[in-house]
Amino acid sequence: MSCHVERVNDDRVWERYSALLRRRPGGIPIASLLRPPSPSEDADVWIRRAREAASLAPYGHHIHWTSPTHARPSGGDPAARVREEGGWFREVGLEPRFFCGGGWYTDAAVVEAVADLGYIDCTALAWRPSYLGADEAWVELSQPAWVRLPSGRDILTVPTTHSFGMLAKAITKPLPHLVHMHFHDYELLDRRRAAAISAVLRALALRRRPLALGEVSSAVETTWAEVARGAGA
Repeated sequence: MSCHVERVNDDRVWERYSALLRRRPGGIPIASLLRPPSPSEDADVWIRRAREAASLAPYGHHIHWTSPTHARPSGGDPAARVREEGGWFREVGLEPRFFCGGGWYTDAAVVEAVADLGYIDCTALAWRPSYLGADEAWVELSQPAWVRLPSGRDILTVPTTHSFGMLAKAITKPLPHLVHMHFHDYELLDRRRAAAISAVLRALALRRRPLALGEVSSAVETTWAEVARGAGA
């Protein structure tokens, strides 16, 4: 279970997200994938809340390349941005273990930067996002894998298998051996949706052994060329 935590400085969102982290429905740890603060956001508030999240469950680095509300890159050097933000995390005393590209974007240079930072990558998906253009970059993977990169290094990749909505529809149907669901922190502003997320997690815990993100017992071996799609291939 992971959450793309994109509104750390929003008091209402953080209050509900922090409570969910502590409640841990179904005993499933929720990994916080945190978007660093933009220049217009209070970094001190962000750091304090990020440390709170880190004390409760695994955490990682989530990136929005263009703006807080525009996740995928629209220019510049995406890999350099990953390294810049990764360095900032360390400067403020945080050591993320995981990474997820905003809008599920990645490319060969980005994933090499992710490997440089020592992250486990969670950008791969078990399905193709419907909003992507025909040649837009993403990575397709349905189970944890050691991915051999163009540089010859291997990186552990734990794909997201379901969005909250997808899992809610599939919870009574056959499920893959490993289920990794994601949601966004701002979804908790809708009380009915927040209650549904908790209910789905409790139902999932009846069918699967709860694991923290990254606690995988086995992973296949593959190559970047086999999993990269679109312009990222």
